[in-house]
Amino acid sequence: MIWNPLFKRIGTNTMGFGAEIKSKKEKRIGELLAEVRSEDLLKFGLIPEFIGRLPVISTLNDLDEASLVRILIEPKDAIIKQYKKLFELENVNLKFTDGALRCVAKLSMERKSGARGLRSILENTMLEVMYDIPSQRDIKECVISEEVVVNKEKPI
Repeated sequence: MIWNPLFKRIGTNTMGFGAEIKSKKEKRIGELLAEVRSEDLLKFGLIPEFIGRLPVISTLNDLDEASLVRILIEPKDAIIKQYKKLFELENVNLKFTDGALRCVAKLSMERKSGARGLRSILENTMLEVMYDIPSQRDIKECVISEEVVVNKEKPI
């Protein structure tokens, strides 16, 4: 730490000594957009009258894998809960493995579709299963694993 006699101690990273240096390729788009200022919008081509009407510029960061998995299972009307309810109508207990949920989240991140992409990935995975289950009366439980999501294999 560096001591400034007139004020108080100053961390060394305030002068840039402890800064973590990242290239533009390493930064996520949300991190880059967080640094946008009004002058940048002007250089981009927006007219000053429009920029003046934007009192606050804010950005959103990309969701990580853990956040996407939470979106799948935690909300009151989460899509996983909806599928479980649909299967309960056929007297079948539906289970998703942790690997399957992580795989759905990874696919959504690869497609850069965020939380909106979760539904389409699950619909593609569950489409055949939902049509096969009602015709088979002896099924009591259906387990969706990572192989079902990735390789379109039959569920357990």
